[in-house]
Amino acid sequence: MEKAIYRIIDANFNRAREALRVMEEFCRFAMNSKPLNAKIKDLRHKLSTAISQLDSAKLIASRDTVEDVGTDIKVDNQLCRTDLFDCFTAAAKRLPEALRALTETVQTINPQLAAQIEQLRYSSYTLEKEIVMFGDPSRKFENVRLYVLITESQPEQIISLTKSCCLGGADCIQLRCKNLIQTDRSLLKTATEFVKICADNNVISIINDRPDIAILSNADGMHLGQDDIDVAQAKKLLLKPTVIGKSTHNLNQLKDAIAELPTYVGLGPAFDTQTKPMEKTAGLGYLENAVPVLADAGVAGVAIGGIDLKNLADVLKIGVKALAVCSAITKSDNPQLACAKFKEILAGKEF
Repeated sequence: MEKAIYRIIDANFNRAREALRVMEEFCRFAMNSKPLNAKIKDLRHKLSTAISQLDSAKLIASRDTVEDVGTDIKVDNQLCRTDLFDCFTAAAKRLPEALRALTETVQTINPQLAAQIEQLRYSSYTLEKEIVMFGDPSRKFENVRLYVLITESQPEQIISLTKSCCLGGADCIQLRCKNLIQTDRSLLKTATEFVKICADNNVISIINDRPDIAILSNADGMHLGQDDIDVAQAKKLLLKPTVIGKSTHNLNQLKDAIAELPTYVGLGPAFDTQTKPMEKTAGLGYLENAVPVLADAGVAGVAIGGIDLKNLADVLKIGVKALAVCSAITKSDNPQLACAKFKEILAGKEF
């Protein structure tokens, strides 16, 4: 029986490490997220350290792959994977199964070590959730290039602009609630209609400042300012993976925001803007410094603040992939055409 115990431990230790490696490669190469990659490495290291407390010679000696009756058992579609996220999902489910088998078996020879492995199993559940809650929205947001901010104060203006911007090719539209003269009930009604129009046109819908309204209206995401609740607090409210944006105006704020793992960060104001008249202009220098910082964070950067067709080229040459535009579109004579002009330029830009 002792040999069987060590065979089970050896098999499930290998299974857990293999699952962690798949998850690690997904975060490294598919999500380009250094923070999440580091968390998986840490879990893998803790598991290896825990198992090192056992007799490694007994583990190796117990291994008998040739005579293992389980190697020939196959299940239909056992290795059917359609994309990298499927690979991650399978690995993330395999990991706690292996850790549970380790906990049960190690309990027979080292109860204290079994308790350590049990804690790693709980950590694996948390890590899977963190990756999914970050990864799903990131994949949804990765193709966003034109992001429009609507700041109008009347529902009919909001709905009209939303329709025009959708038809003009906006990838993402934010309802900025600050100027709305409405009760929360009427705001929710307007937001719900706004979200539906975006959904019908395959455009990402974002609600600014109000996580409650974003969740209740079933928006694709929410945007948080420096004075709003932080990203971790917002995630506690979520009912599904949700796009979360965070405003940043300098490198210190950017680094703090990255640690919170939002989907994207706003970078600006790039130029003087009436949308945020009280905010000090960060300038193009901030954008230039931010792009390399974001390179291995897996967090998208969106340039914002005073961007129009005249200064668009100056922003694009910095390497920012997404632009948040307000007045240049919403205050134009033809918002739909204005959107189309921005998209035409962005479509011809290689990132």
